[in-house]
Amino acid sequence: MRRSSMLGVLFVLAFPGLALAADAPAAGGWLAPFTVIAAAIGMAIAAGLCGLGQGRAVAAAVEAMARQPGAAARIQLAMVIGLALIESLAIYTLVIALILLFGKGINFA
Repeated sequence: MRRSSMLGVLFVLAFPGLALAADAPAAGGWLAPFTVIAAAIGMAIAAGLCGLGQGRAVAAAVEAMARQPGAAARIQLAMVIGLALIESLAIYTLVIALILLFGKGINFA
């Protein structure tokens, strides 16, 4: 433990340039295409998995309603609340994708 912390301190003192902030990238640099790809992949994964989750939730709810028709109202209410929570994942992913696409980031200069 002590030896690794000493090596860490020595590394930080020996290479201070690695800890300093880099210059801000130029607008329209190499990072912009990757944000579009990341937003698209993230939204595609979230939408696909939300669709699978909603399908399984509805299938389980319909099966439960078929087994116990008297409890159909309570099962349907729980299903609708569950579907809203599942859909919120896709909405949050959409918000993050829009931030990636249209956000300018923080400019300290």
